[in-house]
Amino acid sequence: MKHSNWIAGKPLKLFLLSVALFMLLTACQSMVPSQGLTVAVKGIMSGREFEVEGTTAAPDVTERIRLEGIDVPDVRQQPWGEAAKAQLEQQLRNQTVLLETDAEPRDAIGRRLAYVWQNGVLLNEMMVAKGYAIVTPHLPNSKYDQRLLHAQEYARVLGLGVWNPAQPLRVSPAEFRSQRRQERVGRGE
Repeated sequence: MKHSNWIAGKPLKLFLLSVALFMLLTACQSMVPSQGLTVAVKGIMSGREFEVEGTTAAPDVTERIRLEGIDVPDVRQQPWGEAAKAQLEQQLRNQTVLLETDAEPRDAIGRRLAYVWQNGVLLNEMMVAKGYAIVTPHLPNSKYDQRLLHAQEYARVLGLGVWNPAQPLRVSPAEFRSQRRQERVGRGE
């Protein structure tokens, strides 16, 4: 029987490991936070940044939100950057989400840093678990670091997205952006 080789071989071990990792992920999940800011998503900038309305007293004011604890490939890092942006767009376009902040609610340029919840799903974690993002801890914000690291291990073991052994991401998003800045400086831009 053809299936006996599958059961006896590596695919069974990989399957069992992925089931164990999934069980670990779901066991570690907490309930959706009771506090946060519910907002309407208006536009997607990248695989980790989007715009929302309704975060201030003026409901027509647009604000940029960055997914906390993760980094995604730059849109010029093909095919991963565009894939991450498309995934976030598929999840968020014209949706309402709950923003949860941590100890430091904004980055150095004023963007809100958030854990984003949609229908009980932590989108930061989903992006990592599907291989669209990598974990980038940002202290003092660390509320979901362990959860994100478990999701990253899950994606890595299964070879999803940036962890695909046939087409791995060879340069981290931060390194890629740094190289691009150095190239622009070298050209005098």
